[in-house]
Amino acid sequence: MYEAPTVCGLILAAGLSSRMGEFKPLMPLRGKTLIENTVDSVLSGGAQSVVVVTGYRGAEVDAVLRRRYGKDVVSVPNPDFASTDMLRSIQIGCQAMPECDAFFLLPGDMPVVRRSTFRKLLSARPANGVSVIFPTLNGARKHPPLVDARMIPEILSFQSDGGLRQLWHRHEDFIQTVSVDDEGVWIDLDTQQDYQSCKQDYEFKMRRQGLQDGKDQ
Repeated sequence: MYEAPTVCGLILAAGLSSRMGEFKPLMPLRGKTLIENTVDSVLSGGAQSVVVVTGYRGAEVDAVLRRRYGKDVVSVPNPDFASTDMLRSIQIGCQAMPECDAFFLLPGDMPVVRRSTFRKLLSARPANGVSVIFPTLNGARKHPPLVDARMIPEILSFQSDGGLRQLWHRHEDFIQTVSVDDEGVWIDLDTQQDYQSCKQDYEFKMRRQGLQDGKDQ
């Protein structure tokens, strides 16, 4: 009998948000904070638990997460967030991750990835063998990859100026891709223009869906 894998989410939210000019994780989007949108997408996509790596203003992010999710989401600090790269946050998150078969890896400023994208990645996971599965849009690899947990020891020991991308280059034989029709895999909110565009598009979609639901009742 097929046994569904135990899946976690690893979300990176340790940065200074310097290009945005505001603190991204706590900015409003669709009636909640941006970090809640990202966490909700991972949970709805099949993750049983989520680790969020915090840094700048980490106590505030932690308070939001504990209030909303309780024990389903764990925040862990990167104390050297101002002087280390994303790889270090990934390593800290992997160390804090509960035992699992695989994990989704997603920056905290990508809040609108569709549930169907996560589900497609899970469906593509091979029954045997190590894999790292990326969604692709128009042929380009995007986030979130679904990473086999057997990669964690190598991730923890890996050191490179190129970050995790260099590790993936070493293991192209493990890499698989799944084509998705989801603009959310492109959308990361680095600037105010990115944020305002996303807010306008997705809050409009939410209002339109609400109106449609009302008509259907």
